[in-house]
Amino acid sequence: MKKRNLIIAAVVVGVGLIVFFVVRGNKSTANVDIMTTVRQGPFKVEIETTGELEAKNSVKIQGPSALRDFRIFNVTIQNIVDEGTIVQKGDWVASLDRSEFQSRFDEKQLALEREQSEFVQTELDTTLQLRQARDELINLRYAVEEKQIVLEQSQYEPPATIKQAEINLARAEREYSQAQENYKIRKRQNAEKMREQSTELRKAQNEFAAIERLASSFTILAPEDGMVIYTKGWDNKPIKAGSQINTWDPTVATLPDLTQMISKTYVNEVDVRKVKSGQPVEIGLDAYPDKKLTGVVTRVANVGEQRPNSDAKVFQVDIVINGTDPTLRPAMTTSNKIVTSLIENALFLPLECLHNRFDSITYVFTRQGLVTSRQEVMVGQTNANDAVILAGLSEGDRVYLSVPLEMDGGEVNLLPEMNGKRQKPEAEETPEMQGPRLLNAPDGARPDGRPREGRVRSGAQAEGKLQASDSTKASN
Repeated sequence: MKKRNLIIAAVVVGVGLIVFFVVRGNKSTANVDIMTTVRQGPFKVEIETTGELEAKNSVKIQGPSALRDFRIFNVTIQNIVDEGTIVQKGDWVASLDRSEFQSRFDEKQLALEREQSEFVQTELDTTLQLRQARDELINLRYAVEEKQIVLEQSQYEPPATIKQAEINLARAEREYSQAQENYKIRKRQNAEKMREQSTELRKAQNEFAAIERLASSFTILAPEDGMVIYTKGWDNKPIKAGSQINTWDPTVATLPDLTQMISKTYVNEVDVRKVKSGQPVEIGLDAYPDKKLTGVVTRVANVGEQRPNSDAKVFQVDIVINGTDPTLRPAMTTSNKIVTSLIENALFLPLECLHNRFDSITYVFTRQGLVTSRQEVMVGQTNANDAVILAGLSEGDRVYLSVPLEMDGGEVNLLPEMNGKRQKPEAEETPEMQGPRLLNAPDGARPDGRPREGRVRSGAQAEGKLQASDSTKASN
């Protein structure tokens, strides 16, 4: 029994020691202030985006666009080579479905035969009509000659008989003259009828010749040497075997020029105002993480668009890759860093070091020796991690990354350069509301969630110092 009690006591003491050291270690860790130093050197303002490689120039492999002349607006791809296949000029690339085309072909063939038959029939009709008209003219001419003979033989007849013969001759001459005019008109009429029928026949012949030429275009051949890359249809899916192509844009695939590639990316509407043509870009490839490329922005879209599965508006940006790399392939994913601004020599520190009071005073916690103080700073450009300091600090100054635990209040050393540039506080700050506020805290709120109020006092602070007392200890 005594031995058992000793074991229990030892276990209790051991657990107590473990808890003591764990708690003590946590307190020690919590009491450590993290600091950094102000650095000086090149400062980049970058916009990071994800893009996709595509060839700057490419040759389109197109199907027959003339199909729409025969009321065929969609055609199905029966077979196509695998994407990425290297082809030579004239090699087979794809075959298209001919079923709907074949029905149109038969229609045009029947239409041609019908027009040929009508042309022959019209030609025979006009020939027969003109022959009858010529026979009628001959008969009328004979009738005139007969009336002339009768008139000549009636010289010794009574005057009435002579008058009747003259009338008959005049009537015969008039009928013959009218028949001649009618023959000319009928001849012109038949000539125009033949011309019209000839036009219809030529039209049918031309359409049939065109559809005959079109019959060979259902076998798609490569117009140039290159690598076959599938295009995307209206549903943003690659066109492949079984897909339909529209005859208004009958592109089956493309042969990209891999010697010059671009990265097509999209920049959100907040950052697009910073992007300009000619800006340098640092480019990485997901397929080759160790490969680093460079490029230049060549085009920024003027009109935004909304990408699928996204509520934000974006603008397309084209980036030309510098140089030629045989490992680059279309559709590879790229990571782009667009350098919108570059300062060759600047003072900068992490954004976490910046704090804000009244939305008008931006300051940092600095330490010199054992003294910690609040120092106002003039902030310049910022990027995703750091901010440029225009005034208030020097290279090598030690700055807290968080609020020091020992800072329960104190003064903010104001910069004379900022006089007249600070925003006037809206209301006087009560002692319960005093204290630093992080730069990234929401407008109108303190870090602890309470409403923000306060103003910069005057009088004894003419030397450029702001008196403020914090009633509660700020947390890291």
